[in-house]
Amino acid sequence: MSSLFPALTDDPSGRPALRFGERSLTYAQLASAAGTVGERVRGQERVAVWATPSLETAVAVVGTLLAGVAAVPLNPKSGDKELGHILGDSAPGAVLAARGDELPAALRALERIDVEVEVEIEVEVEGGVDGDGVGGDGVGVPVGDEDPALVVYTSGTTGPPKGAVIPRRAIATTLDALADAWQWTGDDVLVHGLPLFHVHGLVLGILGPLRRGGSVRHLGRFGTEGVTRELSTGASMLFGVPTMYHRIAEALPDDPALAKALAGARLLVSGSAALPVHDHERIAAATGRRVIERYGMTETLMNTSVRADGEARAGTVGVPLPGVELRLVDEDGSAVEAYDGESVGEIQVRGPNLFTEYLNRPDATAAAFTSDGWFRTGDVAVRDPDGYVRIVGRKATDLIKSGGYKIGAGEIENALLEHPGVREAAVTGEPDPDLGERIVAWVVPVDPGSPPAEGELADHVARRLAPHKRPRVVRYLEALPRNDMGKIMKRALPS
Repeated sequence: MSSLFPALTDDPSGRPALRFGERSLTYAQLASAAGTVGERVRGQERVAVWATPSLETAVAVVGTLLAGVAAVPLNPKSGDKELGHILGDSAPGAVLAARGDELPAALRALERIDVEVEVEIEVEVEGGVDGDGVGGDGVGVPVGDEDPALVVYTSGTTGPPKGAVIPRRAIATTLDALADAWQWTGDDVLVHGLPLFHVHGLVLGILGPLRRGGSVRHLGRFGTEGVTRELSTGASMLFGVPTMYHRIAEALPDDPALAKALAGARLLVSGSAALPVHDHERIAAATGRRVIERYGMTETLMNTSVRADGEARAGTVGVPLPGVELRLVDEDGSAVEAYDGESVGEIQVRGPNLFTEYLNRPDATAAAFTSDGWFRTGDVAVRDPDGYVRIVGRKATDLIKSGGYKIGAGEIENALLEHPGVREAAVTGEPDPDLGERIVAWVVPVDPGSPPAEGELADHVARRLAPHKRPRVVRYLEALPRNDMGKIMKRALPS
């Protein structure tokens, strides 16, 4: 297999690779630092990485991959119970962390390898790194397409987190497919403030620029000031989650510098959850730039995207990426053939972007795939006449069967968010003796002292969608429960 990061070999020069705040590394410095890490971990099967938003995390993961070892990113916010499960399941041989980082008790029994990054002196590296081997004096390590690159633990909403084993070919094919869809090159400079224990921030946000030979500027902590600064000084792409773009949309009316910076960006990309249509429209109106969305999962990396040369249509995640097969299926397993924007089916995908297995869980792995190799995503969607995919929710929590109709919660949530009195919205179903399930709207009002009336919201949705999609019950909250990536946790809503 060719190198995941050819720029480390082809051009170990003074070109910038990574910047976190005031600290940065050129490709030559990254090759040296990652090569040192690779020498330390070589021969291990898996190592854990204490995945803070730092240069050290990026260097640790790149060095581990160069050594042909699988990295297990750890969320620094995880509790002892979750960490204990992940460590027991993945059995890493060591943990990589920045010198000075205090690690929780659950990690103290592991060998600790401090990742040290010297950013003051530019290091000349003769020959860079050898293929997928380690840098410096390291000897190349033979690796194959199917060898594990990452073990990323899923959220575990119905049990302990499962470790998705992501092979090297999935990373390479996903990043190359995105390069095709987004016209992503080594000239691009990416800015983001995403966490690095998840595929969005780590695979797309760090490994993506490095595979292209471009550079990434990580904000450390997301803020509109940082977005303005970086997009005004050479950055060309912005990655974010809907919470971040919502904050951008809220700030734009009073921040002309932010609007100008966004207008100058080549590409604004949102992912990890659906971006509400009203935030799309507010950003487009203020900047003239449309946010594009893509769709992926830990187990599949990226499946679809709006293309850079396509129509950035609000509420859709575009078309399948090169190499990805996608189909919609009904509950009985039959294909949903209609491209009518209304016929709902579960998304199933097949292609080189898929994970290999859930670590130590052959039962869960088998259940996740059909007999002919399609991965059951659990997401439900419709397809527009031109093939654009619109996700309407999760099969387990967002597919509501009411009055004989199959209704996706996502489109109702978008409709609610278009009401001026609604700040946040989530939609679920609950048992109803007449309808089977009734639609319940959970609303965070703009003005808690004077929320929009239940009937007003029901009529608002009925006018925009259809009468059978109106909420029958509205419940008001101060805030919706969300995870670290900004996704609404519907299972945590009050019962």
